[in-house]
Amino acid sequence: MPELPEVETMCRGIACFRGKIIEKILFPKHTRRASPIQPRPKILASKLQGARITGITRLGKRAILSVEPANENGNLFLIFEPRMTGLLLRVPPPTEKHVRLVVHMQKYQDPLIFWDRRGLGTITMVNRPTFIARFGNNALGPDALKANGPELYKKIHRSKRHIKVALLDQKILAGIGNIYASEILYLARIDPRTRCCRLSQDACERIARASSQILRLAIKHEGSSIGDETYRTADNRPGRYQRFHKVYGRDKAKCGKCKNEIQRVIQTQRSTFFCPNCQIRY
Repeated sequence: MPELPEVETMCRGIACFRGKIIEKILFPKHTRRASPIQPRPKILASKLQGARITGITRLGKRAILSVEPANENGNLFLIFEPRMTGLLLRVPPPTEKHVRLVVHMQKYQDPLIFWDRRGLGTITMVNRPTFIARFGNNALGPDALKANGPELYKKIHRSKRHIKVALLDQKILAGIGNIYASEILYLARIDPRTRCCRLSQDACERIARASSQILRLAIKHEGSSIGDETYRTADNRPGRYQRFHKVYGRDKAKCGKCKNEIQRVIQTQRSTFFCPNCQIRY
């Protein structure tokens, strides 16, 4: 958490910064765990001073800011990976002590803020060759919004992993995490404990269609704010898709289709939710 829908919502929420020139960058002092930052804050700030933000995009679960430096040739890429509790904001944050980065723009009142309660999120700046080396050459699987049944089948049909575990592998599909893997498999009517090698091409097609459908709907509702609602949109509002979860976090509740009890199991130290009646174990 945040997963594809939440990061996509963040990127759309900070789209107002596209074309803006960075005036200064601040790394507030705090007593909490420091977020991993590469290169060192002083170097990062010096390279971004006066740079223009030319693009804001998403790559899997990462938000990418493309910038044109003021004093050197070639684009730089400022990469935010929110991980558990990171947020990109353009309004005052939930707390001041968890602010990790503040980017002020020329002739623009609101700053871009990276806030992270647990400090596990990362901030990385790289040049184009490093960006391509790190994220090109199939380093990530296809974006989960563009999931393709035949391609998914080709990637997983020899694997003995459980399908829920495989969906969390960013080299299989980029952007899916624990919440949406459970929701996708429920819509696809597949038991999360099914081994990949037992899935047919038709089953993989159902997973691909469900991935696109679930993720697009979650984006429409600006992501899921669960538990203590740490996840917020760029203007500090909770997401709404948690209201539409069919299985995630609903163990012992009744399935909306068959009225049987939703179950919870642990897979690779993560909770998985499913309906054993509606979801087929192959």
